[in-house]
This record gives sequence, structure tokens and C-alpha cells, in this order.
Amino acid sequence: MRIVLFLVPIVLGIYCLVEAISSRDDEVRHLSKVWWIVLILFFPFVGSVAWLAAGRPVRAARRPGPHERSATAFPEYDRPGRFAATDPGADEEFLKKVRERAEEQRRKAREQERRGREGDAGEDAGPE
Repeated sequence: MRIVLFLVPIVLGIYCLVEAISSRDDEVRHLSKVWWIVLILFFPFVGSVAWLAAGRPVRAARRPGPHERSATAFPEYDRPGRFAATDPGADEEFLKKVRERAEEQRRKAREQERRGREGDAGEDAGPE
């Protein structure tokens, strides 16, 4: 029985400490995340009970952050915290510029390759 009275606060403190550390800053209630961690570390049993009662984030459906995608077009990219454009028009404009730049680079590469072939042909037909 003494072991149970000794282990329960330790296990509870470790559980609450890990949960406090791994929770998002904006979801923690009443105190900042750092203060909850300090409270749990210095007062393990009381801090843990207080964390469970008042500080732990409510586990409702998680709202996406300000720069996260709300609808998934590509599930492989749908990870929490991943940046996504908030203005589809600006996103399309950016992609258009990327395509134009890529096409310009391809055109320059083809032109350079054509010049290289003409230069090789001119060297082969040199004076005899």
C-alpha cells in the first residue's frame, strides 16, 4: 500500500509534465505553458491535479492554425503546422511566376545547347 501511495503521485506528475510540454501554447488554459510546467515540477501532486482540472487543453476538434490548410487537396502535405497560402489568388500568381521562370530557364538551356552543337559542327569542318 505504501508503494502505491508513493508511485501514484510520481506517475501522475510525469504524465502531466509530458502532457504539458507536448501541448500547444495557444491551447493551454488559465496560465502560460511555462508556468504550468514550473507548477508541476515544484509541486508534483498539487500541480498535476491543478493541471488536470484547470490547465489541460480541452480536447475538442482542433482548429487549424492561421496558415494551415482547412481543406485537403493533397493529403500527403496535410500535417499540423504546415504552412499554406491564405489567399488563393496570390498562390496562383506565385505558381504562374514559377512556371514562367521555369519555361525561361528551359528556353535558355535549349538555346545554349543549340549553340554548343553549332560550335561543335564548325570545329569539325575546320581547314584541311
